[in-house]
Amino acid sequence: MAMIPDLLRKSHVIAVVGLSSKKFRPSYGVAEYMQREGYRIIPVNPNETEVLGEKAYARLEDIPEHVDIVDIFRRSEFVAALVEEAIRRGASAVWMQEGVVDEEAAEKARAAGLAVVMDRCILKEHSRYFR
Repeated sequence: MAMIPDLLRKSHVIAVVGLSSKKFRPSYGVAEYMQREGYRIIPVNPNETEVLGEKAYARLEDIPEHVDIVDIFRRSEFVAALVEEAIRRGASAVWMQEGVVDEEAAEKARAAGLAVVMDRCILKEHSRYFR
């Protein structure tokens, strides 16, 4: 995972799939931290209209701008379809949060040229390298 600091340094826009407006949810705390650290956060959740002051989108494919990192806060069984979307939209990386693992989808993302981080918390990794 030596590429993590470089990935975080070069990235500016993070689409957070599964981001909830409920402040007690891990997705909210992580996204709020990353936003405070200067990243543009784009919520992806069909059940939300706005989170952290940003317009929410139902799907990755609905986002009208480039996304550097697709940060996945969904169960592992949903990862394959999300990786397909991330590849189609030209994302630079797929980040699967702690507990989210799909080796086959990760390999597909790598084969398409995306950086992949799996089963790690983006907040913890950012804090480790930049705090």
